[in-house]
Parts: sequence; structure tokens; C-alpha cells
Amino acid sequence: MHKRSFEGGLAVLDNPLLNKDTAFSHEERAELGLDGLIPPVVETLEEQTARAYAQYLAQPTDLLKNVYLTALQDRNEVLFYRLLTDHLREMLPIVYDPTVAQAIKNYSHEYRRPRGVYLSIDDVHGIEQAFRNFGLEADDVDLIVASDAEEILGIGDWGVGGGAGIAVGKLAVYTAAAGIDPGRVIPVALDVGTNNEALLNDPFYVGERHSRIRGQRYDDFIDAYVSTATRLFPNAMLHWEDFGPSNGRRILEEYTPRIPTFNDDMQGTGAIVLAAMLGAIRVSGVPMREQRIVIFGSGTAGIGIADQLCDAMVRDGLDHLTAMRRIWAIDQQGLLTDDMSALRDFQAPYARPLSEVTDWKREQGRIGLGEVVNRVKPTMLLGTSTVHGAFTEEIVRTMAARVDRPIIFPISNPTDRMEAVPDDLLHWTDGRALIATGIPVSPITYHGVTYVIGQANNALLYPGLGLGAVVSRARRVSKDMLHAAAVAVGGLVDVTAPGASLLPQVENLREVSATVAVAVARQAAAENLARVSLDDPVQQVQDAMWQPEYRPIRGESG
Repeated sequence: MHKRSFEGGLAVLDNPLLNKDTAFSHEERAELGLDGLIPPVVETLEEQTARAYAQYLAQPTDLLKNVYLTALQDRNEVLFYRLLTDHLREMLPIVYDPTVAQAIKNYSHEYRRPRGVYLSIDDVHGIEQAFRNFGLEADDVDLIVASDAEEILGIGDWGVGGGAGIAVGKLAVYTAAAGIDPGRVIPVALDVGTNNEALLNDPFYVGERHSRIRGQRYDDFIDAYVSTATRLFPNAMLHWEDFGPSNGRRILEEYTPRIPTFNDDMQGTGAIVLAAMLGAIRVSGVPMREQRIVIFGSGTAGIGIADQLCDAMVRDGLDHLTAMRRIWAIDQQGLLTDDMSALRDFQAPYARPLSEVTDWKREQGRIGLGEVVNRVKPTMLLGTSTVHGAFTEEIVRTMAARVDRPIIFPISNPTDRMEAVPDDLLHWTDGRALIATGIPVSPITYHGVTYVIGQANNALLYPGLGLGAVVSRARRVSKDMLHAAAVAVGGLVDVTAPGASLLPQVENLREVSATVAVAVARQAAAENLARVSLDDPVQQVQDAMWQPEYRPIRGESG
């Protein structure tokens, strides 16, 4: 039961974690000084939710729906999360990808109520005071999501608004999907400047007006953030979101051995693709160690997926080098080869020996996707390129002619950036393709079989991973914990029926997250990474899941 002192009833109404709007009881109104400040009717949460949903449906565009939900969250968190939980599949694309990208572009012009902590590289000494001003104590924080907004959801660098918007949106999914307590989280915008000229020249821009800082000064800022956050909130997991490729992987590798930390763009995307892959393997019967994988789009996400798939092949009996050689990585410069001087450090391990491809056909000096598919005869084709239509009919038919059940995952989003659409893939492979996408796709009927297309949505995995880390108070997030999460997601679907989805449906996110959390917590305990005793992890996970329900509130005298 909450017990806090207030300076009058208006202070209660202004606190979104406490405000119940018209659901305050007559007793609460009298005790908290709310009489006369809200309409006299006492409504249930269910009645409020029905009204809120009608108001939501009345919004004419997805962006205005996002604005409406943001305003509701700013006013009444319980009502917001009840509405979101009741309509999760419908609203997930509104509160997060892809609509949140539109809201981020308008952040400075539509600026309303700040949420979270804003840290500036121009005021490193102010980091600790900023966290203390947020008002939470050492044991009050489970999760901190931070972004420097360099690579926001396919729209690139969007400065302080991107960092704030993406952190808030990510935490909303954590709460709706896994019951992470919204009162025990902190969204953080790491403002290191922006290279977006439109923002720098926008008179309404609310961030630092200089180009992005890089090098040692950037690293020192990140280290100051990490050291301060972990010292003030020793139980918190640090989540990194939408960092650029030059920083994201490097930061993760720097801090993973020391603290509980996680990068969804790299680790979450890789793990959810692995979950879908495990389902495809159960259908095709081709074991992981025998897969031949072509990845088209070898940036942070693509190579993050490659790492997860490589690890899975090692678990299935291959040595690490052999596993890596069963993955062919393609990027803007074509098939990655070891003579390329501009490879990023994380791409280099997947570069093919030049001697291996001397007689391969090149176009404009590059070995393209078509030639790779023709030569490699892949069992799996993965798209993270955002190049619309890259998986052409000719390429797909070439692949399908050599493989009984081709695994094809065009996971780039939104729709106009997908490498291929599932309907085409089914027609080009005579219904044999095993498909997962990065966007929701309606079921497709082909030759009398209805195919349910699984969405490789990270929300199926990272909320449960975070919850498992919170429940176990994990010292760090290990590879085995990520693998356990992927296996848990993949194990929730029956792939034996014709046309079955390779992944669970988004409607069941709470069930999925709870299952993932239990698997992750158990794995943390098995590796001696848990800082608490896990006597009954199933019940401990259930007990930890915050529910969007009103709780009694009493004033200081109660």
C-alpha cells in the first residue's frame, strides 16, 4: 500500500504513477484532498479503459494515436498500461516501431512533458546530480534504458529527442510485455550532439547544438554514465538502444564482463532470429551444424545475428572457425572478403578468404547476392539490408531449386524496405519456404494451406530476458542466458502443422515473457550469476510482474 505525504490533492493528480482520475474512491478523495477536483462519479478501471479505447480509435492517424497514448501515460500510468496490455498487438506498432519514429522526428516541436533523465556530454559532472534529482534510491531501480540516438529505427540520427523517445518507448514495451514495474525504471537520453543538420538549424531543437562528439571524450562520457548509474543503482540492468555501429558493439564488449548489460539491436535481434531458426530446423530436419547461411546486410544487426547463429552451430558440434565459415556475409561492398580495407572490426571475422572466390562473377567490382546464392546453395537467406525487393524471384527460385525447405527471413522493416514479401516467397517456392518477417503479416492462403507468418519481433524476447535478469539479480547477461531465451521462445510454438508460425504471436507477449524470464533466471542460477536464491523461479517471476491495477493510496495520516 502506498503511503506518501502530498501538498494537496493536485499533487496526487499530477503524479501519473498515483493518479486514478475518476477511479478514486469517496474515502480516498476525502483523505487526499480530491473532493471537488474531479467529477463526482466513481468509475472502475474497466469503464475508464473502454472510454480511453474509444478516444484512441477516434484519432485519425497513427501519429496522433501515439500522441494520445503519450498524453495518457503522462496523466495516468495504470490506465495507459491497462489499455496497452488489453490491445497489445494493435498498439505495439503505435507506442514503438514504426510510429514512434514519426513522434521522434517531431519531438522538439511537440515537446510536452519530460520523462526520464537527460545527460549531456557538455556537463559530465552533472550526471550524478541528474540521477539524484530523479528521486529514486539505490534499491528502487531495476532497469535503465539509454540511447545516444545515432541510429534510430531506420531514420538515423535524431539527437536528444531520439534518445528520450526511444528509451521511453522501449520501457513501455518492457512493462506491457513483461510487467517490469514502471516506477522502478529510468529512461536516459545521452546527448552527445547530432550530425543532423535539420536539427542543428531548427530554432525549436531542445538538444545540444553541435556535431556528434566522438573519440576519447565520448568514451569518457559513456564511462561516467555507467560508473555513476551502477554505483547509485547497483541492482539495475543497463540496456543500450540504437547506438551507431562504431559505438554499440564496442560499448557492449567493454561492459558485458563487468555489469548486467544488454544491447537489443545486436543481441535481441540475433536471439529472436535464432528462435525462429530453431523452429525452421524442426520443420526442415536439417540440423544447425549443416546450415549454410547467407546474410544480406552485415551491419550491427546482421552481424549480431551471425554471432548468435554461429554460437548455435558451435553448440551443435562445430568448432568456432568452421561455424563461422558456414556464414556468408554481404554488405554494400558485396560479399565480404579479407582483402577489403574498410571492414569494421565486427565484420572482419566473417570475411571470406579472397582465394576462395577468385573465379566468382563480379558486377561493378562486387560479388553480389545472386552470385553468392548460386555458388553457396544456402539453406537460409536472411535480410537485414533495408533494400526493398533484394530477394528477387530469380534468386529465390535458384535457392529453392537446391533446398527442400528454404529458410527465408526478410526481417528489414517497414514494408517498403523488406527484401521480399511473404506472398511472393510462397509462390516462388511452391509453398515450401519457411518464413519469418520483421513486420506483422496477415495469414496467407496458398493451395489450400493457410500460412501464419511469424514476426521476428524483439519484443517476444527482450522483455522476458530483462525480467529474468531482474528476478535473478544477474551479475551479467551471458551468452547462455541469451541462448536460453531463444530456446524458450522457440519452444512455445508447435511447428508441425502445415503453415504453422515459427514464432509465438504478439498477443501472447505476457505468457511468452514469463516463460523466457523463468528460463533466463534458471540459467543465471546455473552459471552462478544470480545474486538471489531462486527457490521457485516460476512463482518468483509471477510475483515480480507488475499488473496495471489500481492500488489503495493513503495520505500521511493513514
